[in-house]
Amino acid sequence: MRKLSTRRRHPIAGLLVIAFALVLAGALYSVVAPEPATAESASASEIEAGRELFLVGCASCHGLNAQGIETKAEHDGKPGNYGPSLIGVGAAAVGFQMETGRMPMAKTAPQVPVKSPNYSQEEIDQIAAYIASLAPGPSRPSDEYLDWESVDKEGVSAGGEFFRTNCTACHNSTGQGGALPDGRYAPSLVGVEPIHIYEAMLTGPQQMPVFSEEVLTPEEKLQVIAYIKQVQNQPTHGGVGGGGLGPVVDGMFVWIIGIGGLIGFAVWIGMHGTRVKKQ
Repeated sequence: MRKLSTRRRHPIAGLLVIAFALVLAGALYSVVAPEPATAESASASEIEAGRELFLVGCASCHGLNAQGIETKAEHDGKPGNYGPSLIGVGAAAVGFQMETGRMPMAKTAPQVPVKSPNYSQEEIDQIAAYIASLAPGPSRPSDEYLDWESVDKEGVSAGGEFFRTNCTACHNSTGQGGALPDGRYAPSLVGVEPIHIYEAMLTGPQQMPVFSEEVLTPEEKLQVIAYIKQVQNQPTHGGVGGGGLGPVVDGMFVWIIGIGGLIGFAVWIGMHGTRVKKQ
């Protein structure tokens, strides 16, 4: 016991304990941490084809090595850019931006609108493989996290609670979208593919915040998607739904149609009353 106690007091003992704790923590993190996106599933020829497409259609804004191109003009004290760096954005960002037609941009504007894709699906996959090969980044979600119809009522309720807490300020409670400052807007989520909703949460395009896999798990993202789809497909039991745009639109319907109709009816009564006929 005295010998063991003496070794515990050795100056190196503390360092050995700290080193062991760091190694153990690193091993545990490597087990539980989500795997980053890589280009391992893509062939060398697919990556090279993606690089050639990138040089032709994307390098003018994002740089020959996808490092981005800065401009002399500054914004908020920082250099502006024609196109941001794509190193580390992963295949998910490429899939979202290119499949929705947002990239390549037709012209510089505060908001990138949705339009028809300029590239085929094969070409988009090749460019995504090239970008994923540059550095680890978010990968595209698997089909099991896009099957929103398999989510039960409790999952839809949980997804709705998260959406109403974090997303309605911009997208409206039913995902109809809304206006934002400086000419920007939150796009409508009506008819948007589940994979693009997932990738938007994962990558945070433009002014949208990033909900990484650590912040919002794939199962929770699926629950949010299920809520968005179900709330948009629900029937309007009250008759006219007003586009689901909220109380302002509902009030407009009440004033224009309801109050306006009553005023018109009152005028009609006044014009066809007994005194009018006697005159």
